Amino acid sequence: MKVIFMGTPDFSVGTLEALAEAGHEVVLAVTQPDKPKGRGGKMQYTPVKEAALARDIPVYQPKKIREPGCIEELKKYNADIMVVIAFGQILPKEILQMTPYGCINVHASLLPKYRGAAPIQWAVIDGEKVSGVTTMQMNEGLDTGDMILKTEIPLDQKETGGSLHDKLAEAGAKLCVETLKCLEDKTATWEPQGESTTAYAKMLDKNLGNINWNDPAVQIERLIRGLNPWPSAYTHWNDKVIKLWQADVVEDNTDQEAGTIVKVEKDSFYVQTGEGLLKIEELQLQGKKRMDAGAFLRGNHLEYGEILKKC
Repeated sequence: MKVIFMGTPDFSVGTLEALAEAGHEVVLAVTQPDKPKGRGGKMQYTPVKEAALARDIPVYQPKKIREPGCIEELKKYNADIMVVIAFGQILPKEILQMTPYGCINVHASLLPKYRGAAPIQWAVIDGEKVSGVTTMQMNEGLDTGDMILKTEIPLDQKETGGSLHDKLAEAGAKLCVETLKCLEDKTATWEPQGESTTAYAKMLDKNLGNINWNDPAVQIERLIRGLNPWPSAYTHWNDKVIKLWQADVVEDNTDQEAGTIVKVEKDSFYVQTGEGLLKIEELQLQGKKRMDAGAFLRGNHLEYGEILKKC
């Protein structure tokens, strides 16, 4: 097929490459505009742009895909289908219906669960046992189109947002190639979505990671994993931010208030939560590198009774 590919972040790259390797002609890669990064403000290509240029695929970076000029530009390529994965802009009806096969989306959840911008992280935060990828025929709603294929991915006990991201990116690439084959063979079937059984998977922001120690240890531990590596879960100690990267739940309680350090060992320390203790094993003090708790304790004096706070 002649494919117009729309995507922006790392999650999209594997699917772009899989389509090309499967023999499809990717005639255009559409991605978000380059953005300045770092102190120098140097413009940085999106991951999809880098991958497309490496394969000599033309790149188009519209600020607003809805503008009439953008729509006319896409028409020039006479594509058979558009594949959209984490592009970052809402597509108008004119684009959704432009090609013979329409627009196929690769979504990182088992729809109708976790419609929205951050399905991967919320699956971990919410304690899901299974996640997955769905391909769907896009419509004008937000992740509401008819489903075509699904694949399930079990979550490991210590799954993080980062590790699940990589698993679903790989699974999504394979599923997209399979979906296009079904469309070409005319064996594809479409299943309407029911109502979503979960809340909308809202976009992540840094405030989400500010730990409320009154929450149960189980909930905090999932938050730490779900926001690893970005935007991270964090707390405050001695007027400094501490990012927490790894912790274990201990089914025990003390009479100390939530957020209190109740035990300090050689290679870890324990914090009272609203329900249960949290054993901190890996962290990062503001201005320092990520380290295990033992290294942190060797360089910082932490005492029983000190309190970690949400600020």
